[in-house]
Amino acid sequence: MLAEIGQIALILALFISALQAWMGLHGAHIGDRRAMVFADRSAIAQALLCVLAFGLLAYAFMVSDFSVQLVTANSHTSKPMIYKFSGTWGNHEGSMLLWVMIMALFGAAMVWFGKTLPAGLRARAIGVQGLTTTGFLAFLIFSSNPFTRMSPIPDNGVGLNPLLQDPGLAIHPPFLYLGYVGFSVAFSFAVAALIEGRVDAMWARWVRPWVLLAWSFLTIGIVLGSVWAYYELGWGGWWFWDPVENVSFMPWLAGTALVHSTLVAQARGSFMRWTLLLAITTFSLSLVGTFIVRSGVLTSVHAFAVDPGRGIFILALLILATGGALFLYALRSGRIAHGAGFELESRESGLVLNNVLLVVSTATVFLGTFYPLVIDAMTGDKITVGPPYFERTFGPIMAVLIIFMAVAPLMKWRADSWRRIKKALLIMLSLAIPTWLAVAVFGNSVLGGLGIALAVWLLAGSVFNYARKLRIGGGNSNAGNLLKRFALLPGAAHGFALAHIGLALTTIGVVSMGVWADEQVDRLKLGESVSVAGYEFRLEDVRRAQGPNYISETGQVVIERNGRRIGVLSPEQRMYPVERNNTTEGAMEVGATRILYAAKGDGNLEDGWVVSVYYHPMVIWIWIGALMMAFGGLIAVADRRHAYANRKAPVPRAVPAE
Repeated sequence: MLAEIGQIALILALFISALQAWMGLHGAHIGDRRAMVFADRSAIAQALLCVLAFGLLAYAFMVSDFSVQLVTANSHTSKPMIYKFSGTWGNHEGSMLLWVMIMALFGAAMVWFGKTLPAGLRARAIGVQGLTTTGFLAFLIFSSNPFTRMSPIPDNGVGLNPLLQDPGLAIHPPFLYLGYVGFSVAFSFAVAALIEGRVDAMWARWVRPWVLLAWSFLTIGIVLGSVWAYYELGWGGWWFWDPVENVSFMPWLAGTALVHSTLVAQARGSFMRWTLLLAITTFSLSLVGTFIVRSGVLTSVHAFAVDPGRGIFILALLILATGGALFLYALRSGRIAHGAGFELESRESGLVLNNVLLVVSTATVFLGTFYPLVIDAMTGDKITVGPPYFERTFGPIMAVLIIFMAVAPLMKWRADSWRRIKKALLIMLSLAIPTWLAVAVFGNSVLGGLGIALAVWLLAGSVFNYARKLRIGGGNSNAGNLLKRFALLPGAAHGFALAHIGLALTTIGVVSMGVWADEQVDRLKLGESVSVAGYEFRLEDVRRAQGPNYISETGQVVIERNGRRIGVLSPEQRMYPVERNNTTEGAMEVGATRILYAAKGDGNLEDGWVVSVYYHPMVIWIWIGALMMAFGGLIAVADRRHAYANRKAPVPRAVPAE
């Protein structure tokens, strides 16, 4: 009966979302306030119904209700409770229900937090959000119903993919979807603004926190996926340029450009058309990722390989949403003013270059990801675009981006002079150049030294800019009032500095991993060892044990250096009897400047076991830096919410339509 209630909730949500779309768009068009209020209430009602449907599906998984086909196909009574719950979205239908629920909740949030907006703009945006949700609800009900009944009812289920039975994968998809779907708010407001033919700085001021929120969630989701891939897949890598990894990275890159573009639009009333286009593009790339993962176009450990019919449905949604928005942009963008002008030597110019480089990097990843798929579809030839392509194309673009990312915040809006920031640039160079030389000599890598020097350049520029905002080092600065100035500084300034410092730390980790990482693979008998980067890994024991729903074979690997014991690792191989599948669980000894990693493969007592050992310098800095970026975005969101709630922040000058 509960499954039927969930099904009814989804059907009602579909009708209500359609009403939300009509009442919001048509009500704003004719100026009917009652219709616009009805759209607001519909958004809240739709969100409640989607939460109810998701809750009922999660309950079916937790109580192992095998009368529901989805539960039978993705669960088992022996699974730990956390994986029964996460199994709710560890499949195509459940993950789409999670997607729809998050989209409906964002629609309700637009109502709750959008009361200060002009009624017409808000109603149109809520209508567009409802229209988008209608498409996904229709896809869910007619093509991917999560509540289909099973007959006859089996005694037990098939189980969940062992690779997904991991705490990291339990929380990775929700954060990723919060990022993907969060950009739908910017998309809806971009379309609403195009319908009205008017965009101003107040519009950007309201949209910016939603963009920051989505970007922060997407960052966290990507980090969690990276950490999971590092220790779960057994190959000791944090990023493989897998197509499904790339389709989450592309909206992040475009979203980063959108974050900076909304900053200019809010502060200076410029970049309006560009901001609208980026809002459409970023959400469209999120939809592209959804299509790739669920269309069966490619096979990946991250993908839901389903029948092509579902992929065609999602492709139709993608074409309608993206094509419709771009067609509207082509028709109406001419009515949007260019905004305030600026000189070549200005902060706006730096942010223009920042945006261009981010868009070019997105296009580079897009080309490397989809070119093999296009060739396969056209000729049947199988080609692979691997890490070398991305390292040779994406890497240089990001290097140039980092150079200007450190300089642009030091410039003034509208017009400035290089002479004014000459001192800051000299200090940054005095730190970056010696770093390059030192790392090149002692690290035996010119390119590695250049990469670390770029990170130091960005770190120095970010700290210098932050100190300037706190008035540290100036003639009128008062050290006694530093805490007061810190408290009075807008949260956006704190978040901006933290995010850029985080990127510098991530850059150090990426460069170190790419240049100085080392690994060895050998077959070891008990008591034998293998060395890597001066560390000795000795296999001392291999034991079997019974887990909650698996049988493990765990090795005991002792790490020593110069005769001193560093630690003991316990890499595992797990065999899941229900799923009839094996997984490799890597083990790590984590330090501030390196991770020592071991993975155990097949073997026996007579021949020994295959053991892979890795030395990864600074890898943890990749994730710490990325989390700092996400936290910086959340700090900026909190600052903007406070400003909107109290309406005390100065309102930038509006840019009227031409």
